[in-house]
Amino acid sequence: MNKPSIPKGTRDFGTLEMQRRNYIFDTIREVYRLYGFKQIETPALELLSTLMGKYGEEGDRLLFKVLNSGDFLSSVSLEELEEKNLARLANKLCEKGLRYDLTVPFARFVVQHRNELTLPFKRFQIQPVWRADRPQKGRYREFYQCDADVVGTQSLLCEVELIQIIDEVYRRLGIATCLHLNNRKILAGIAEVVGVPDQLTEMTIAMDKCDKIGIEGVLSELSDKGFSEANLQRLQPFVHLGGSNEERLASLSTLLSSSAIGMEGIGEMRFILTTLSTLSSLSIEILLDPSLARGLGYYTGTILEVKAKDVAIGSITGGGRYDNLTGIFGLEGTSGVGISFGADRIYDVLSQLDAFPKETASSTQVLFINFGQEEVQQLLPLVQILRSRGVSVEIYPESSKLKKQMSYADSLSIPYVVLAGSEELKQGKFTLKDMVSGDQKVLSEEQLIQSLS
Repeated sequence: MNKPSIPKGTRDFGTLEMQRRNYIFDTIREVYRLYGFKQIETPALELLSTLMGKYGEEGDRLLFKVLNSGDFLSSVSLEELEEKNLARLANKLCEKGLRYDLTVPFARFVVQHRNELTLPFKRFQIQPVWRADRPQKGRYREFYQCDADVVGTQSLLCEVELIQIIDEVYRRLGIATCLHLNNRKILAGIAEVVGVPDQLTEMTIAMDKCDKIGIEGVLSELSDKGFSEANLQRLQPFVHLGGSNEERLASLSTLLSSSAIGMEGIGEMRFILTTLSTLSSLSIEILLDPSLARGLGYYTGTILEVKAKDVAIGSITGGGRYDNLTGIFGLEGTSGVGISFGADRIYDVLSQLDAFPKETASSTQVLFINFGQEEVQQLLPLVQILRSRGVSVEIYPESSKLKKQMSYADSLSIPYVVLAGSEELKQGKFTLKDMVSGDQKVLSEEQLIQSLS
């Protein structure tokens, strides 16, 4: 008999993992609400007509497609089956797919519900997404995204606010980070100056791999794609850009002076960096990175990625400005900008840094030892009072040996245990034991409630 298993790239989460994951989700959720974002949810399944063509060729290939219900082969001829054209077969066999991200479904939501929304609309969404990718460290086929988007305004103050949110979340989580910042208009300007305006996609896909394959690898890949030696020579100053953000902006302004769209991107970048410089409370490192491209094809302005400084795991937050996304669903002229926290990668970072708070090890704050049915009945009103005050309480369900009950508390990292046998209950006395220090003290009921509340 085969052992039960789960698909590659997916995971089970036990109680400790869920407590830690909820610590991440709750932290992000609290910060989103602090900035006025409101929560929505969308279905796991979307129509393929909603998803296809929004993520580029690679994204379309990584979509999980769901077979139609019933006799899904009825619309396919024997000749088409024998031809084995998978893309064409998928279009006939599948009408739905699992969402690839939360942004495209959000754009569909905005268009579908536009008469109910007040613009600008600030939403956040914490749900799983699916990608038919090759599983590897930090990359899963099922994972959670924690998105925040603003639609209905072109104001760059939204970008500034989202960067503040990123800074606040990672400050609360205790993760040192670096935010890489760029603009699609700068990339378009680079393509113009290099002499390949029609090959922007090829150029950005290669440049986006700069961290993985290095500058020489990027140039080699572009050469293989038909970029001339002159093109590559003109690209070199951009990929070798150094200095402070102000010095990089100055260099880019000189290099892109002949490109109107490039200068527009520089103007937007200058506004964001200047505005951020007025915020003395920011702790995140910010780097203007002209090699940053981000693969998703719907970005049109600002693009950003966040990487942990102390753990090599890739991007843990990404996002950008998109001006045309709702237009593909029939709503023109609705600009948006958003970010997405990768909760699973954040979890891995906190695990490697051993940075989860110790209190996330248990959801139970205090365990009452079970000395018998009569004692438990006397304890229940007290337990009810503590729970009404927000204290998480358990009573051990059986009057087992004391050692077994104490081991239960210890294995679940429950910080406090209360012991009260029949004689103690008659006297109104309770022994409170600190499971970390081992200290014990005898308290009255009122003192116990005050101590634990």
